[in-house]
Order: sequence, then structure tokens, then C-alpha cells
Amino acid sequence: MAAIGMRPSRILRKLRAGKPAFSTKTNFGDPRLVELIGMVGFDCVWLCMEHIPADWLTIDNQIRAASLHGMDSLVRVARGSYSDYIRPLEANATGIMVPHLMSVEEARQVVRMTRFHPVGRRPVDGGNTDGSFCLVPPAEYMAAANRERFVICQIEDPEPMEQLDDIAAVEGIDMLFFGPGDFSHGLGVPGQYDHPEVVRARRRLAEACRKHGRFAGTVASLATVPALLDEGFHFLNIGSDVGLLGQGFRAIHDGLKPFGIEADA
Repeated sequence: MAAIGMRPSRILRKLRAGKPAFSTKTNFGDPRLVELIGMVGFDCVWLCMEHIPADWLTIDNQIRAASLHGMDSLVRVARGSYSDYIRPLEANATGIMVPHLMSVEEARQVVRMTRFHPVGRRPVDGGNTDGSFCLVPPAEYMAAANRERFVICQIEDPEPMEQLDDIAAVEGIDMLFFGPGDFSHGLGVPGQYDHPEVVRARRRLAEACRKHGRFAGTVASLATVPALLDEGFHFLNIGSDVGLLGQGFRAIHDGLKPFGIEADA
């Protein structure tokens, strides 16, 4: 008989042991691509419902594909109601990421909507994958969800920096994730990820997380991993399917130019 109960989070296991954890992002909806990422050995795949035209069934299948290979799945949710936040968790995503968190009050609301008693007031329905379709007692299900599922809030705007310390102190938020793309945009220096104000904000976030016992996350490249780990970041996303495929196809195309393939338009 198959084991019944909530699969422990690989990300949380590593982070709680003081080890870094890594994800990569997919913009495509094919669960076979998620399987490939899992076979390679990533800790986590980042799925997205903020910018990607993915429906709930697509996300459900991608989460299941990740679980087949013992890989965590992180879903960046669309900003909205509690239903938008808890549906990925009920489909057994290992974590969610709420984009563009703007205030400490909003952080408290996220906790209220996504954590069970005694931390929050998340609406209860154990009849989905995460609750083993009601095959485990409700109290056991809710305790496992609070322990083995993580909630991330993205700091990607200048405005919440005034409340950053208070946001990091909110119980029930596991991680703050710095988004340099939108942050640089908000400062009026789009794409300048090494701008002094962007770097200062990133380091402030890591420091606030360290002070209040939260994990810190951000995006990285292979070249920036050592420096970001030194700054105190614990969870790093490296690369995406669209980036890798675009680079790979571009390299093939450029390699064929001597043989007569059309040059770039």
C-alpha cells in the first residue's frame, strides 16, 4: 500500500539544516519538462500563475510531475483572494510565493489566509491531494501543512522597504524573496541589477531575514551564487526553460551560419 500523508519538503529540510537550496523556473506548461528538471536533480521547480497563462489543471499536473521525482514545487500565485493562494497548496505544491508584497499588514493577511490554526485561519478542505483525500485525520493534516509547506513573500518594490523589518518579523512567513527586476524598475533604473540602490536593498533584505529568523531568497546566476550565499541568501533560483532554450537554439542557429542558414533579421 502506498504511503499516506504529506510528503516532507525537500527545501525546508535543507534550509533547516543550514544548507542552501536551489530551484529553476519553467514558463511552459508541459509536465514532462518538470519531470526532466526533477530527473536532473533540482531541489525545486518554480511554477508561475502571475505572468504565465497557466490554468489550474496545468499547475496540478506540473505539481504532480515534480512530486514523482521527490522535487518540491513552488507556485508564484496571482495576487487575489484566499482561493488564489491556497489552491496550489491543496494541489500539493510544496510552497507558494506571493508577488509584490507591499506592507506588514498584507504580510499578516497572507499568513491568516495560508496557515492553519494556531498560526492562521486558512479555510479547511482535506479532500484534495495535500490532505490525502481525507485519508488522514484533520488535525494531522493541518499540523503537517503548517510544518512542511512554506510561504514566501516577494519584496520587489521600493515602497515596502520602510516596513521591511516589521514584515520580516511576521510569524508564519518562511522567506522573503528579493526581486531585482521589478525593484530596479520601481527605482527608475530598469534592468540595472547592480545599481547601488538595488544592491543595498537586497542586502537589507538578507539582514532583516537573518535578524528575525527568516530565510532569504533571490534570483542568481552560476557566477553570482558564491557572493549571494555570502550575503546570507539561502534559496536561489537559477535559470529558466525559456532562457536555456533560447540560448541553445540561438547557438545552433549561429553555428549554422557558415552553411547558409538565414542571418538574423
